[in-house]
Amino acid sequence: MSRFSEVLSNVILRNPKHVYGRIYIVSAYAGVTDLLLEHKKNKQPGVYTAFASQGPYAEALQGVKRRFFEINASMKSDGLEVAVADQFIAERVDGVLSYLNSISDLLGSGYVSRSELLSAARELLASIGESHSAFNSANILTARGFTSQCIDLSGWGDPKARTIDERIGIALAEVGNTPAISFVTGYCKGTEGIMREFDRGYSEVTFSKVAVAAKASEAVIHKEFHLSSGDPKIIGAGKVVPVCNTNFDVADQLADVGMEAIHPRAAKPLELAGIPLRVKNAFDPDHDGTLITKDYTCPVSKIEVVTGTDKVSIVEVFDTRMVAEVGSDHRIMQVLVDHGISYISKATNANTIDLVLWDRDLQDSIITKLRGMFDVVKVIPVAIVCAIGSNIAKPGILARATGAMARSRINIIGVSQTARQTNMQFTVGREDFVLAQQALHAELCESTE
Repeated sequence: MSRFSEVLSNVILRNPKHVYGRIYIVSAYAGVTDLLLEHKKNKQPGVYTAFASQGPYAEALQGVKRRFFEINASMKSDGLEVAVADQFIAERVDGVLSYLNSISDLLGSGYVSRSELLSAARELLASIGESHSAFNSANILTARGFTSQCIDLSGWGDPKARTIDERIGIALAEVGNTPAISFVTGYCKGTEGIMREFDRGYSEVTFSKVAVAAKASEAVIHKEFHLSSGDPKIIGAGKVVPVCNTNFDVADQLADVGMEAIHPRAAKPLELAGIPLRVKNAFDPDHDGTLITKDYTCPVSKIEVVTGTDKVSIVEVFDTRMVAEVGSDHRIMQVLVDHGISYISKATNANTIDLVLWDRDLQDSIITKLRGMFDVVKVIPVAIVCAIGSNIAKPGILARATGAMARSRINIIGVSQTARQTNMQFTVGREDFVLAQQALHAELCESTE
């Protein structure tokens, strides 16, 4: 959304015959949600962080308001009515600040649930960014002479309790068959709490739910990059190639290690409804992008994507009694369930169970609990690299993968692959994260063997 003039020409107005009858679910402008909540990657505090810690949240929110005004000013050349847009977002920000002040007073009383009120504050703050970008988008298109509308699912000013699906259904009924360009907020207010349920993946969840409710023939996500065979920053832009077709199982494998074509809980409704998902690079409009369907299987056995993450650790649980006892695995899983944590992969032998967990989920209380139950529990920072595809069941492919890493002098700590054979996952030292991806991509994606 931060390169809107290009999105206008490359996506919205690209085909004059198909301008109307489309619904665009918009995210906030780049960096805005980070300022409102906290930075998604480095966790630098935002307004929510200041509010939750009883810090200067009002000053922080005023700073975000100034950022909104800067964004508006930068879009004047696109046709935005800056004064109108400034008034809209100023009223919204001031309204949210009034709510936050009331919530702060309630928190100070000590008579109410802190977690519920903080959750409400987080929802309120998250909603501002998408309301801003949806309003601006509709305003620009209207100013250019098109029939356009902003559909604000944030529920601002609506006291009625509705689920997310109910709110979307009502909004779509209002859209009807009117020939218009509709811009819908990625944030949707619901009794479930979309942030509470999906956190920062909420825009894609709204996108998915709208597509299903509208019985879309195809759902298209426009990103700043292609879904490619590897990360061009690691592999090299000249070596990676776009993935043209794949299936939802592969999309889930990618999401499991943080390379999201789409949020995993957003993909499932599309898959069940039989709606194809297309991931397109908004800045390469001539390319068809990646078509993701339920039943696609690559006609030739090959690796489609090499990816991974270095933000994980192994929790190694060792106990000499495991070999003679039933239920060690269950006891470990129960600890994770009690803490609301899922693992990425698991490996076992007679006396050891290794779990790969996200670093962000590694709570001291988990390790303390496990150490009270087993002889030895260690935490080892690692990386995982994956070779993923819809059809990788080919004799010798695992040997080629391990051979490539051996030639690069990379020690493989663990290997994981299921009978479905869509993902070969290797655990390696964190220092080998980049080299392992380069070795796998060169052998499995660039080689003609």
